[in-house]
Amino acid sequence: MKRRLLLLALLAAPLAVRAQPADWQTVVGRDLRFRLEMPAPATETKAGETEKGHASERIAWASKHDGEMFDFDYVDYQPGWFSTHDSKEMARDLGRGDAEKAFPRAKYKYVRDEPVTLQGWDGYALDIEDAEGAVVMMRTYIVKDRLYRMLVTAKYDTTSRGAATRFLDSLRLSETRQ
Repeated sequence: MKRRLLLLALLAAPLAVRAQPADWQTVVGRDLRFRLEMPAPATETKAGETEKGHASERIAWASKHDGEMFDFDYVDYQPGWFSTHDSKEMARDLGRGDAEKAFPRAKYKYVRDEPVTLQGWDGYALDIEDAEGAVVMMRTYIVKDRLYRMLVTAKYDTTSRGAATRFLDSLRLSETRQ
């Protein structure tokens, strides 16, 4: 009987470890237009932007977890800024930025470099891996006249990659485009 109880306890231990909540927090926009999860504590910052088309300051949240970076920001553009342009092309341009200068293809592997959507809104996914398997994962979404950006780093292990995926997959928007 004691052996069975011990065996049952050993088999249940991995489930108990996975079921324990990590130190994550939910971030909700003041205007209730988005929510996401990121490691606690997430620090909010505001920065005035000088880029063409911006109608408001850039608001960002940043946190670290096991030495990895988790960054999220958004900025509102002038009304009609994106609607007068091709949002797929704008998402690609804003999502890639100067990635090839910072991460030359000769040294880094572009694991994912493609258009994506979130709740019907256009976006772009860019995942870049180094020789050791560490990765930078970036997502950019255009929702009406707002630009959302996410960036996370991850080591080459399932725990780190799982945390990065959890962060990227957690973004939810209050508006869905049909």
